[in-house]
Parts: sequence; C-alpha cells; structure tokens
Amino acid sequence: MPLLSQAIKANGLVFVSGQIPADKNGNVIQGSIEECTEAVFVNLAAVLKASNSSFNQVLKTTVFLSDMANFARMNSVYEKHFSGHKPARSCVAVRELPKGVDVEIELVALEDSLLQKAQEGSHGDMEEE
Repeated sequence: MPLLSQAIKANGLVFVSGQIPADKNGNVIQGSIEECTEAVFVNLAAVLKASNSSFNQVLKTTVFLSDMANFARMNSVYEKHFSGHKPARSCVAVRELPKGVDVEIELVALEDSLLQKAQEGSHGDMEEE
C-alpha cells in the first residue's frame, strides 16, 4: 500500500505530491538535470490530468534541488512548461532527495471545473451602479 497520495483535492484545489524523475514503475530516470526535470514534468502532467487540472491552473510550485548550481539548467526546462502563465514559486536546495535524485517538484493547482465556474461567473453577473 502506498504511503502517500499522488494528489489530494480540497475545495477546488489540487495538491500534488512531490514528483521525482521516475518511470511508471518507480525506477529512477538517470540523465542530465534537464532530462531529469523534463521527466518530473511528465509525471506532474499525468497527475494533473488525472486530477482534472493542467499546468495553466497551477498556482504555486516548490522546487527542491540537491545542488543550487543546477538552478539555471533546471529553470530552462521549467520555463518551457510555464511560458505564459507564471505561478508563484519557491526553490530550495536540500541536502538529499528521495532515491538520490537531483530534482523534485510539488505544486498546488485549481481544478479545471473551478476555473471554468469562476470565468462563467465573471461575465455579466455584476451589476453596475
């Protein structure tokens, strides 16, 4: 039995657990920091999709790096996934990450349905004085 949930929903928010560069079987993907960061985004996309959300709905990310010297290279991949929409972000260097990986990313997003309701509610529902 897993020790965690990949994501938890509460009040229209999706809290996605930290994702590491691993395949569907949990095997760590080896490679450059760019390749590992891309693998993390593949996993994040899968969890967001299963949770009825997407990168456009992300409110906040937290990036964990084993070495802050990798920041710029990680960021070159990160910015491709958030080219227009820029969520709030924290990035911290940590001594060690699970399974010896160099990058882990967790995030909080809106469910797509909540965003849709908010957009629908903003069209013509307000009275002018």
